[in-house]
Amino acid sequence: MRVLLIAALYTAIVSTANADTSKLEALKIGDMRKLQFHTISKSIPQTEFIKENGDVALLSSLEGKIVLLNFWATWCAPCRKEMPQLSELQRLLGGDDFEVLTIATGRNDPVKMQLFFDQIGINNLPLDRDPQQSLARAMGLLGLPASIIIDRGGHEVARMLGDADWNSDSAIAIIKTIIAN
Repeated sequence: MRVLLIAALYTAIVSTANADTSKLEALKIGDMRKLQFHTISKSIPQTEFIKENGDVALLSSLEGKIVLLNFWATWCAPCRKEMPQLSELQRLLGGDDFEVLTIATGRNDPVKMQLFFDQIGINNLPLDRDPQQSLARAMGLLGLPASIIIDRGGHEVARMLGDADWNSDSAIAIIKTIIAN
């Protein structure tokens, strides 16, 4: 009897997850077609990164809100193209329910990071760092830029490799739908 109950519960959870994913898949247009939703959310590693102020932090400190985590580097041309879109998404939707978190991974001099943001007019995103690429490696990144959507429970629900227009109608609709769930 217990096995049947567990099987029924699992089926209900999977059916709900697939329904939510199907709704989100339908919103993917343009650059957002590269966004890959997971059928089952993935755990986020408890690997430290360095906040802009020098403090050490974990992604789990952001539980309770939806996070668009973006890994970038000062030498990355697609990152330069994408960053203003991320900034605008943060301006539009950022708050108690949603945050764009930008983490420069690898050797990125904080002075050059600030110059990078200054040159493209970014003043509302964090200059957090992953200098040893520990977090990037723990998350299995294969290139930059990389964007990861993390749910309120601190689980990865989607991932995109490469730049995208995060200020597009499609991206905004996807993020708003995730926030609403």
